[in-house]
Amino acid sequence: MSSQAQIRRLTALDIRSRKAAEPIVSLTAYTAPMAALADRHCDFLLVGDSLGMVVHGLDSTVPVTLEMMILHGQAVMRGSRRALIVIDMPFGSYEESPQQAFRNAARIMQETGCGAVKLEGGQRMARTIRFLIERGIPVMAHVGLTPQAVNVLGGFKAQGRERAEWPAIIADAEAVAEAGAFAVVLEAVAEPLAVEITAKLAIPTIGIGASAACDGQVLVLDDMLGLTGRVPKFVRLFGNLAEDVDRAVADYAAEVRARRFPGPEHVYAVKES
Repeated sequence: MSSQAQIRRLTALDIRSRKAAEPIVSLTAYTAPMAALADRHCDFLLVGDSLGMVVHGLDSTVPVTLEMMILHGQAVMRGSRRALIVIDMPFGSYEESPQQAFRNAARIMQETGCGAVKLEGGQRMARTIRFLIERGIPVMAHVGLTPQAVNVLGGFKAQGRERAEWPAIIADAEAVAEAGAFAVVLEAVAEPLAVEITAKLAIPTIGIGASAACDGQVLVLDDMLGLTGRVPKFVRLFGNLAEDVDRAVADYAAEVRARRFPGPEHVYAVKES
């Protein structure tokens, strides 16, 4: 048996068991090559619907389709070996009813082989989360700033900066935990609120623009690599690949225009008989 075949992929239960333990590490991934690079370092990889903006140049996640998520999910599964793969359910694929959510979540899992799905919403989605879990689909929840609701929220705005907002956000987090979600993403919520929610819940919290006190962290990989231009306040640049790519492309263009590339070592000679 090959060494690759012996590697056990992490599961939703593994992530659930990390509550108040070693911090959980996650990044987004949309392609097989990037998944392969991130896989050895991450506990789970999120095929986020942020791919609509990062990869496809859309203005929001709202236009992302189920087919897009499945295509990128298949690529990430092929590129990874160890990390749990969680795939976002896109806007319009689960809100109508628990039955609609199950049909589409089942399709995602069947066609990609992923280990879990993620959906946005707190109390209003608790019934759907419970419905999916009862039918064998692990669910990661997502509260706070929910990008699919950007048109209702009036933009990508941090949540919980006024204490009057806290009870509703706490209730959302408690509702998804009680419904059976194995973890919950807290996006762009006030730091003290994220600390309080993390202390209250029995499931791991995954912060993105929340708090170092969360049980884990997730970032958009392209953001932290400096590939997406302007990035949110909560992103730290761990690299600046945009500069490297720009320099490499400029060097290539200069070599081509000067007819220095391809050189003798890059072309094929005729074989003499």
